[in-house]
Amino acid sequence: MTGKFLAYILRHNPAACGVELDREGWADADALLSGLNRSGRAINFDMLEEIVANDEKGRFEFNADRSKIRAGYGHSLPVDLGLRAETPPDILYHGTAKKYLDSIRQAGLVKKSRNFVHLSPEKSMAKEVGARHGDCVILRIGAGQMAKEGYKFYKTAGVIWLTEGVPVKYIDFNLND
Repeated sequence: MTGKFLAYILRHNPAACGVELDREGWADADALLSGLNRSGRAINFDMLEEIVANDEKGRFEFNADRSKIRAGYGHSLPVDLGLRAETPPDILYHGTAKKYLDSIRQAGLVKKSRNFVHLSPEKSMAKEVGARHGDCVILRIGAGQMAKEGYKFYKTAGVIWLTEGVPVKYIDFNLND
């Protein structure tokens, strides 16, 4: 099993393997394993720990006693992750497909069905995300200036930064950078 399917379950559709998330996005780890195995995905706790530990984006986290697991960001379901606003780096990056540029130039970056817009501290991470959607472009986001002007940013337990949206004026569309 890959982290991609685990992310789908913990971010968007826990019912796909018969589990429920509490209001903070936590799923019982044993129930998740049982559900995954019932759905034809052979996985044990050691394998689940390995997925969490080796996920470069830090998408998943266990609670202190490892009895619960959740996605740390990326939800389309209403969850309260208990995130606190933090000061972001001056520059963050967003990877997207060229086909979306006209829309982004009009409306900025919008969260659509997700709870937040995701931003990366490194171009390489943004490129990996954007490449999933087609011919990738990397946008440079003036996160530091946004924060100075009152926009809130939240850092996940991993390395991804979240914000409600990014207005056009904070996006550098210089695609040659």
